[in-house]
Amino acid sequence: MKRKNIFGTLAIAALSAVSFTSCDKSNPQVDEKKPVAQAAAGDVKIAFVEVDSIMSQYKFCKDFTLILQKKGQNIQNTLSAKQQALEKAAANFQQKIEQNALTREQAQSIQLSLQKQDADLRALNQRLSAEFQAETERYNNALRDSIQHFLAVYNKDKKYGIILSKAGDNILYADKAYDVTNDVIAGLNKAYKSAPAVEKPAAKK
Repeated sequence: MKRKNIFGTLAIAALSAVSFTSCDKSNPQVDEKKPVAQAAAGDVKIAFVEVDSIMSQYKFCKDFTLILQKKGQNIQNTLSAKQQALEKAAANFQQKIEQNALTREQAQSIQLSLQKQDADLRALNQRLSAEFQAETERYNNALRDSIQHFLAVYNKDKKYGIILSKAGDNILYADKAYDVTNDVIAGLNKAYKSAPAVEKPAAKK
């Protein structure tokens, strides 16, 4: 039986696809900073936020990346232990077959038991994978919402026409005068309440 690596690197998804728009009516507090330069084209004010900086400095991202990593490792450990036990049982069964140590009825019974254990392990794998994906998506949605909520309040005074997310080279050039990353990170962290310190281990079947 082949051992499967269920989860790869675990991290909250990047925000490059997030469109920062007005959302709810939450009211995080923000330290007032100097207004950034106004865009030259017309009266539209433009700003941008460095996604990588949010991912590395926003406490929400750091807390829940660790939570997901621990949860993913717990799931891996659970599945790995069951996989090893099944492989050991299968090897023991094969050895007894080669030694003619089992009757035909005994061999059939053990084989059926091993097949059931294999099917149960596959089902557990799928269930835990789906639960983990759902939880990751929930944290991603919460991350997006927290940023959108903050920017809705932040922009009441700043009145930017556009706030862009800058990730990698998706924006080929941007004057640092329009960079509000530090303002946004400071405001997000000020409004953020720490995640629970203790997470329950992955459920075992």
